[in-house]
Amino acid sequence: MRTRPASPAGTSNRDCEDKIFNVLFLCTGNSARSIMGECILNRLGIGRFKAYSAGSHPRESVHPETLKLLRGMNFDVSGLRSKSWTEFAQPGAPELDFVFTVCDDAAREACPVWPGQPMTAHWGIPDPAAATGSPAEIALAFADTFRMLNNRISIFTALPFRSLDRLALQKKLDAIGKSASAGASASAA
Repeated sequence: MRTRPASPAGTSNRDCEDKIFNVLFLCTGNSARSIMGECILNRLGIGRFKAYSAGSHPRESVHPETLKLLRGMNFDVSGLRSKSWTEFAQPGAPELDFVFTVCDDAAREACPVWPGQPMTAHWGIPDPAAATGSPAEIALAFADTFRMLNNRISIFTALPFRSLDRLALQKKLDAIGKSASAGASASAA
């Protein structure tokens, strides 16, 4: 008997191609990594994915270096803000299909119950906000974080969602997060 293809958050296999998947990126402060993930996926996955970001202990604002990097790459940063993950566990929040933690601290915390029963994975990436050194070294840390996220998200958006069963899709999501260079091919796993 053939295993049914994946249907994240309860979508039917037939709807998988037409559905816009809601994706939440989580980190502790929601000022750098998760914000970058939100922006990258909203650009790379336009028409297929809607990305959001949040933090378990959000900062007061998005890190200035994050905004500088994103502006320099022609991302619209006008609506970006640090927000609590509780916004996505409230009634009326979008039903989530995928939730990715991008920092180790958030991955260890007890997360809220997300609407939509999303698939989850940990894609740990070093925090560029913790970088020290010259302004050029700090900018490089942010650029490296962006590159790692961009590579992982590119692999994610290339996955054949319609042809993967839920277990195979989970293995692919986990493999993306374990990719040391975040440059592995989508066929890895």
